Amino acid sequence: MRTPAVVVNFKAYREVDGPGALELARVCETVAEESGVCIAVCPPMVELSFVACGVGIPVFSQNVDPYDQGSATGWVTPSMAAASGAIGTLINHSEHRSDDERISGCIDLCRGNELLSMVCAESVRKAADVALFSPDFIAIEPPELIGGDVSVTKANPNIIEDAVRLVKDVDKNIALFCGAGIKTGQDVKKALELGADGVLLASGVVRAKDPKAVLLDLIEPL
Repeated sequence: MRTPAVVVNFKAYREVDGPGALELARVCETVAEESGVCIAVCPPMVELSFVACGVGIPVFSQNVDPYDQGSATGWVTPSMAAASGAIGTLINHSEHRSDDERISGCIDLCRGNELLSMVCAESVRKAADVALFSPDFIAIEPPELIGGDVSVTKANPNIIEDAVRLVKDVDKNIALFCGAGIKTGQDVKKALELGADGVLLASGVVRAKDPKAVLLDLIEPL
């Protein structure tokens, strides 16, 4: 997956129930193809394989669990996500937290299954801590700003700058994304200026009346 990039987390909004997930993924694909910008999608878990088979852009799982193949009823293993057609996965999203042991285990299993790992971090300190596990991406998202109307780039730009510095000090190969309140092209532009390699967002696209128009605005600075 190229950077800079936009990653759209579909979460579990009603707009992406059933066929809505593939419909939105195809909108993202159209914008990506027309613009040349890398746009990845994270569909609802039950639609992962369906979406991955239906589009040619990067598809991420919303979560995996630290279990290998075998006796793991009800859990989502990295091997399952990879076999479904996903190229990567979110780990430790604010709505699906894991402890460090589980995060580390997930990353190791992802690596063994050639699945990219994007670990979400709620603070600069957490971002630096999980960098020790060498995920492919870290997405910093202050939880108090998630789903709001004020982006992290405006509320506290130092968070992004500090996270970039500390993460790169640990492992310069990790790409740093940011999220929380990102809704406009100006938010994306500011994130890149602060050192981010991309953005992770959700409701601004998923719940928009015209997702394509929102995406076109978001990618304008890229």
